[in-house]
Amino acid sequence: MSVRERVGHVFRGAAIGVAEAVPGVSGGTIALVTGVYERLIASAGHLISAVRYAVTDVPRKQGWARSREQFRQVHWGVIIPLALGMLPGLLLAARLLEPMLEEHPEQTRGLFFGLVLASVLVPVSMIGRPWRGRDVFAVVAAGVAAFVLTGLPSASIDPNPVVVLLAAAVAVCALVLPGVSGSFLLLTVGLYEPTIEAVNDRDFGYLAVFAVGMLVGLTLFVKLLQYLLEHHRRVTLAVMTGVIVGSLRALWPWQTEERGLLAPDGNVLSVVLLLVLGVAIVTAMVVLEQRRLRRAAVDVTQEESPQLPTHH
Repeated sequence: MSVRERVGHVFRGAAIGVAEAVPGVSGGTIALVTGVYERLIASAGHLISAVRYAVTDVPRKQGWARSREQFRQVHWGVIIPLALGMLPGLLLAARLLEPMLEEHPEQTRGLFFGLVLASVLVPVSMIGRPWRGRDVFAVVAAGVAAFVLTGLPSASIDPNPVVVLLAAAVAVCALVLPGVSGSFLLLTVGLYEPTIEAVNDRDFGYLAVFAVGMLVGLTLFVKLLQYLLEHHRRVTLAVMTGVIVGSLRALWPWQTEERGLLAPDGNVLSVVLLLVLGVAIVTAMVVLEQRRLRRAAVDVTQEESPQLPTHH
């Protein structure tokens, strides 16, 4: 992998980190748009298996063979740059986006509405044609479920360690599931502001409990998602498409504090312009990613093509 590709993965990781800090925007969606989603899921699955084999095999004196084999299958050239980009992106978003949402909520949601709306094209294109009745049903059912869930009013609960751990375990699933926003789930259970404050104030006690919850959630969820993508790819992608479409409700620019939807009223021009900007940004990202994949495919073909002997 070239240095240019690694630097690109750092910026992709930063974009995923920013998305995870924004209620209504899924880091999984950004990973899908930037073309690293399936490698991310596969690598997470192999990493979890490697740790599991190390914990079970070594005490029984069965060696490290199975664990090493799983570690070798992790896409380290993708995972490490993504991780290096995600943390700064998350910290920057936690610092800058919260005041933007408070001072300009309609315009900010309009921008992110456009980003997520355009990203729907990615899983749709991955499903391919022709669409079957089962695919359409999965999209509609997942879309309705996401629409209803994103309309639930925010709760207010005591952020004790058990609650934080359980909330983190659920919210981290959104990191790997396109269309589901981890920040929005935290907002729904009343833990979004305490978590952002913990990040900004460097509350390492809170963050340590949150990290343990994330680890538990990833361990339980990633292997299931990896299995579904390998054995039920079309339906899984259809469900992702429906979830992304339904989750747009959370980003509708005009809504009440209780998440009731309102008709457009005020700031319409600025919201529409930012929405179009969001669509343009994601469209450009998708086009660039497709060009990169085509170039990579051409390079592989050229490397594998046998060299014809030259005659003198």
